[in-house]
Amino acid sequence: MTIMKKLLTSAIASTMLVGGVQAEISDKAVKIGYLADMSGTYRDLAGPNGEVALKMAIEDFGGEVNGAKIEVVSADDRNSPDVASSTVRRWVENENVDLVAGLVASSVSIAVTDILEQNDRLGIVSGSAASSITNEHCTPNHIHYVYDTYPLANGTASAVVKEGGKEWFILTADYAFGHALEADVTKVVEENGGKVLQAVRHPFPTSDFSSYILQAQSSGADVVALANAGADTTNAITTAGEFGLTQSGQTLAALLLFLTDVHALGVESAQGIQLTTGWYWDMNDDTREWADRFYERTNVRPTMVHAGIYSSTMQYLNAVKATGSDDAQTVRKQMMETPINDMFATNGKIREDGRMVHDMYLAEVKTPEESENEWDLYKIVRTIPGDEAYRPLSESKCPLVTSK
Repeated sequence: MTIMKKLLTSAIASTMLVGGVQAEISDKAVKIGYLADMSGTYRDLAGPNGEVALKMAIEDFGGEVNGAKIEVVSADDRNSPDVASSTVRRWVENENVDLVAGLVASSVSIAVTDILEQNDRLGIVSGSAASSITNEHCTPNHIHYVYDTYPLANGTASAVVKEGGKEWFILTADYAFGHALEADVTKVVEENGGKVLQAVRHPFPTSDFSSYILQAQSSGADVVALANAGADTTNAITTAGEFGLTQSGQTLAALLLFLTDVHALGVESAQGIQLTTGWYWDMNDDTREWADRFYERTNVRPTMVHAGIYSSTMQYLNAVKATGSDDAQTVRKQMMETPINDMFATNGKIREDGRMVHDMYLAEVKTPEESENEWDLYKIVRTIPGDEAYRPLSESKCPLVTSK
């Protein structure tokens, strides 16, 4: 079904709510499929603990919505678009799954959202980074919730250039996410008067970064930027430390670094690294309260993705309750019309392109002297207002925006 047909379907669905007449929940159940990398490179940033966060939301909601039971199925996508596509096709065609949640590798998300559009089901992308997911790959059947490469570039890269890092070497994961981050960072570096000397792409995933770090050192760049994530990032940082990259005067910029990555590296190795994040567990009483409950179940502090999965699940269930329907277009419209105010975001909003806009944060990893315990890892340097952080709609290539 084309985007224009979906827009018409959405308009028709909206009229069904006029006068209090509501569509019923199909099959008398709301079924959520949780899809993520459960065993590989991105396991820690989302993985099994993302499913824990999703189930916490369902429990806090009461386990049912308007008398319909909330059910969960889950699968390991193994960071494979083919595996993910076959799983989601089975879920929507044979198992009546209404919502697909999680979604980490950008290549997986792009493949899955295409299937969701074909079958008119809803997806909420919480783990993927590629800004193209709500730009050229937007659909009326998904929402991109937690973060993307645009604020990562406008946060971390912009700050590093302004601090004097003018010449850059970018080491990029060779798939959709890495390509998007490399492009967004290059744009920001050049707009701020810097220059990318070289961009080198590595296979995803990679265990040995020795040759890449040697290339970075020989490039003469001021800044060595890592456009990768998860275990790839921690392996690259560890290798850079072994080769004395920062000791030789180069700045190491981790463009996407998660709390679990910093914890794995330790503050001794990661101290001073600046990063952009969409959420931090120790920001206020609400974030700490939820993080404490998450910790009791998992023995780890939550990443921004874990928190985003919880928040987005609650927003989805509230929309189902408000409309009395699990129809994808009806629920998505309700979510777009409802401001997001919870432990994850203040005055968050979902735009027509599917981008959930909220404040982002420039953070710096604490020194061993500043850190009071193993999860006391960040200090927030500044808040990046949502409307400043994300790509403006005036630059959008999304047909949901440009066709208006």
